[in-house]
Amino acid sequence: MRPLPFVWPYWPLFWAVCIWAFSPEFRLVRKAQKPATHSDSPDAGSVRVIVLGGAIAMGIAFPLAWVPSLRVPSALDPAVFVIGVAAIVAGSVLRRHCWRLLGASFTGDVRAHPDQPIVTTGAYALVRHPSYSAGILMNTGMGLALGSWASTAVLALASCAVYSYRIGVEERTLLAVVGEPYRKFMRTRRRLIPFIY
Repeated sequence: MRPLPFVWPYWPLFWAVCIWAFSPEFRLVRKAQKPATHSDSPDAGSVRVIVLGGAIAMGIAFPLAWVPSLRVPSALDPAVFVIGVAAIVAGSVLRRHCWRLLGASFTGDVRAHPDQPIVTTGAYALVRHPSYSAGILMNTGMGLALGSWASTAVLALASCAVYSYRIGVEERTLLAVVGEPYRKFMRTRRRLIPFIY
């Protein structure tokens, strides 16, 4: 059985949601690639890690979705597809919320300024990196929509790995440049999941 993102009437919904959700991500990455390569950039290759890690994970996840033994039971396929698409939408809405809250401070590469305000409202009242939580949710949603537990695992684990690297780079930079205000922010919030991690 083909994955539902390649079956009528599911495919128009899936691909329309993907275009809506991921188009801003591609623009953000394209805009960040040049500044990230400057010799004085604190990015430490994190843009490349996210792009390359994501591409490799997608390149593995899509073929895995065609392996029958790695798929969810066919009776659950439509429900898992809907959950996956909903996760992509929810993740993208959360990412856009973070962009609005951070404004000019939301960049695709890692950078910081000494007078940069620390946003503590909205999703940032709950976790330190809600935009990365959202990215993980979007990618995990892709695996679910494909109807494959293996694809879901690959995309979720790869997302956690690349964003963990980015978080480490970003937090070191913010501590070095912004200092105590960011240290205080870190002490009062978990990284990605409220009250857990």
